[in-house]
Amino acid sequence: MSQQQTVKLSLENAAEGLALFGPQDKYFKLIQSHTEVEISSREAEIVLTGDSEEVEKFKQLFEVLLELIRNNIGLSERDIMYALELAEQWKVHELLDLFKGEVAHTYRGKPIRVKTIGQRHYVSMIKKLDVVFGIGPAGTGKTYLAVVLAVTALKEGAVKRIILTRPAVEAGENLGFLPGDLQEKVDPYLRPLYDALHDVMGPDQVAKALERGLIEIAPLAYMRGRTLDDAFIILDEAQNTTPEQMKMFLTRLGFGSKMVITGDVTQIDLPRGKNSGLVEAHKVLRDIKEIGFMHFAEQDVVRHSLVQKIIIAYQKESENQG
Repeated sequence: MSQQQTVKLSLENAAEGLALFGPQDKYFKLIQSHTEVEISSREAEIVLTGDSEEVEKFKQLFEVLLELIRNNIGLSERDIMYALELAEQWKVHELLDLFKGEVAHTYRGKPIRVKTIGQRHYVSMIKKLDVVFGIGPAGTGKTYLAVVLAVTALKEGAVKRIILTRPAVEAGENLGFLPGDLQEKVDPYLRPLYDALHDVMGPDQVAKALERGLIEIAPLAYMRGRTLDDAFIILDEAQNTTPEQMKMFLTRLGFGSKMVITGDVTQIDLPRGKNSGLVEAHKVLRDIKEIGFMHFAEQDVVRHSLVQKIIIAYQKESENQG
């Protein structure tokens, strides 16, 4: 027979309770749906009643969430979901470390923080190694964090310029039918890179940096025949490179440069029969210890909590078909 236990946690004020339970008690309902422990809130305390091991687990969860709130960190539904996942593994205290470190700030002064343990590992890998692959599903922050670290390196003088590139393959579309010159044709599918830059630097600074050549955004074909020194180079959507393009790109690495290659091997838009350069690069290069491979899981998805569920549902479907 499991032991029953009641534990009480004190709240300092009503605002803490509001932050903890979320708008219309959304977070409270979410937490309650994940446990048999009875959770109630009375005036300035939270009362947990149930199986003693489970009560201890959720006591830790509430202590960590309260500590984050007391450090003026606004919690999102995604943060609560991730905290619940960590609590299940008795690792919820690792959340505190994640929120401590700021990777950078947006141009409006808002701190940019890693949101998952996978993201933290990815950031430290990029800081340490010259070539890093970030492989995983949409919404894991692979490209966004790479752009943030590139801008930081440029501001600190660690590199002289940023080069952002993607292969010109789109999800079922053809660039040839888009109106306009090359720059206008390239822009729509490079949009996510611009979005990340605008977030960190602001549109005015991005425009100036592009004008002065401090930032270059170009299709992958433009990399051929160049040696890229003192640059932070990001290849996005790398699953849509051919093996030849990937080899061409990786051998552009010059002195004082860093390369980050991001992609999602479940989203390959190459014509049938063409192999992905990202898949081949992993096979060929995985034993080189100076090259980092970060594999993101669905737990690292930091978009709307539905995105994670969508990814898992599609994965199950493809496994059933396989």
